[in-house]
Amino acid sequence: MITVLGSINMDLIANVPRLPRPGETVTGHAFATAPGGKGANQALAARRAGSVVKMVGACGQDAFAEEALSHLKRAGADLTLVRSVPGPTGVALIFVGDDGENVISVIAGANGTVSVDEASSAIAAMKAGDSLMLQMEIPRETIKAALVQARAAGIRTILNTAPMTDDAIELAALADIVIANETEFELLCGKSGLDAIAREAEMLSLAAQRNQILIVTLGADGVVATAEGKIVRARGLVIEPVDTVGAGDTFCGYLAASLESGMSLERALRRAAVAGSLACTRHGAQPSIPEAGEVDVAIG
Repeated sequence: MITVLGSINMDLIANVPRLPRPGETVTGHAFATAPGGKGANQALAARRAGSVVKMVGACGQDAFAEEALSHLKRAGADLTLVRSVPGPTGVALIFVGDDGENVISVIAGANGTVSVDEASSAIAAMKAGDSLMLQMEIPRETIKAALVQARAAGIRTILNTAPMTDDAIELAALADIVIANETEFELLCGKSGLDAIAREAEMLSLAAQRNQILIVTLGADGVVATAEGKIVRARGLVIEPVDTVGAGDTFCGYLAASLESGMSLERALRRAAVAGSLACTRHGAQPSIPEAGEVDVAIG
């Protein structure tokens, strides 16, 4: 089983010809709302990938709450540990350019109330060998407590360092598997402007120091990871992206589910990378997450 301790949002999405510069107004051509939040996105991806998934988090008592959970409900995720709290549900304000690039501002709302006690309750319901997925959209102290308690219980922890904060540098050292993009990894290792050779050397060094698996996503160039002192690479699909929102979360959820099913790291990386590519071919975060059958056909 995979337990996801993380954020639940409503995404408010505006499609624009290009992303506005500071102080500039750009007229958009479409608007939509969709369930989101990195925690909920990754939970849905893991569920669609075939895993049994429990979501742990909080929604507000507002008009967004029910819709924010709608895709997870339909997918059959366990929502018994999602609390309803006074105040607003978390929201993400997203601008998507016609080239598929995006800018996002997140307002925590109910996600800011996810507590250490909730982390402890979630871990108490898990068993050794289960997987716990976390991201950086709930309070730092809750993430830290979850990582420490899960390790003591023999539970595999997967931390996605997005959205990158100063806290992620400390917290990443406590996880069994760390997933970062290129920019986030440079912040984790404290070095910038790394080429591919230098990045892989830093990954091997850091992974050895911490006895963990490090995974760095490279966008169109695929993904690179450490495994038992070696570098493993995988590629996604060659696509024309229409919206990259949610692609990273799709990758994370599919990776966790694939590893849980017993796949090797190399096969899991490939499956997750293909799923992330497919997510870029459609709009929205959760609506874009592909079903397992579609991913398996694309892998061939």
